[in-house]
Amino acid sequence: MTLPLSPPIKPQLALTRKELPLGEEWAYEQKLDGFRAIVFVDGDDTYIQSRGAKSLGRYFPELKFAAGHYVLDGELVIRDADGNIEFDAMQSRIHPAESRIALLSKEIPVSFIAFDLLAEGSEALLEKPLHERRARLEKLAAQTGIELSELTTDPQRAEHWLRTSEGTMAKQLDAKYEPGKRKGMAKVKRERTIDCVVMGWRPGKEEGTVGSLILGLYDGGKLHSVGHISGFSAETKRGLRTLLAPLETGESGTAEPSRWAGGRDLEWVALRPELVIEVGYDHAAAGRIRHGARFHRFRDDKAPEECRFEDLDEG
Repeated sequence: MTLPLSPPIKPQLALTRKELPLGEEWAYEQKLDGFRAIVFVDGDDTYIQSRGAKSLGRYFPELKFAAGHYVLDGELVIRDADGNIEFDAMQSRIHPAESRIALLSKEIPVSFIAFDLLAEGSEALLEKPLHERRARLEKLAAQTGIELSELTTDPQRAEHWLRTSEGTMAKQLDAKYEPGKRKGMAKVKRERTIDCVVMGWRPGKEEGTVGSLILGLYDGGKLHSVGHISGFSAETKRGLRTLLAPLETGESGTAEPSRWAGGRDLEWVALRPELVIEVGYDHAAAGRIRHGARFHRFRDDKAPEECRFEDLDEG
C-alpha cells in the first residue's frame, strides 16, 4: 500500500462513564451494535481490518468503497427492514464457507458507517484534533458517498440515544487519535435491570467451578433462555457449585458450538427453575441480553413464574 498508514492499526478506545460528560469540548454519537473496523482504501484496493487486527474483507464481498487514498474508522452493521441494527445477523456473517458467504452477502448485506478519518492522500491525520478530522471526513463523504455516523454537540440528542439504544459515545473535539489508548472518548450505557430465572450453568476453566449462569424468562408459560451472566470471582465460582447442586436435574448437554471459541462446545447443566436473581444489562435485542449481564442480588421474594419475557427492555 502507498498510504501513510498501514494495517494493523489498533483502534482508539473509550473509557466507560456512568453519566454523559458535558461541555463545549464534547460531541456525541449513537453507540452502534456491530463490528468495529478500520478500512484502508488505496486506489482501487481495499483492506478491512477488525478491532483484533484480523482481515475481514473476504466475509463482506458486497462492501464497496470509492477509489481513492484514505483510511476510515467505523462500524460494520446490518439493518432489518425497519432500519434497526441487528447484531445477531452480524455474527452470522463470519462463516468459513465461500458459498455461504456469497449467499449471506445477498440475503443480509452489511453496511459500513464511518465516524473518523485517519489518513487522506499522503497525510496521516492521527495528530489532528477530532473536529478537523471530522470536517475532512464529511467533505470526503460528500465526494464518495461514504455513510457517516451522526455527530452532534446537543446533549439532548445524546440523552435520547441513551434512553432508546445501546448507549452514547462522547468524543472530545480537540482530541487527537491515539491508537489502542482509552483517551479522548467515553462510552455511556444505560443500565437496565431485570429478574431472571437461573435455568442452568456452564463449567468454569478451573475444575469444580461455575463459569456462567444461563438466564431464562417465561413467555406463555414456557421458559426461554435470554442470555448468561459470568465474571464471578474465583471464590464465588467455587461457592456456586455448592449452591446449585440441589437444583440440578441430572440433564446436561451442549449448546451450538461457539464461533468465537474455536468451535468449542459449550457444556451446560440444567437446573430446576427455582432460583431467581436480579441482573443489570446494557442492551437487549432479538430476545437476548447482549454482551452479558451483571449480578445484582438474589430474589428469594419473587416467584420464578413472575420473571416474564415481556419485561425485557429491548429499547
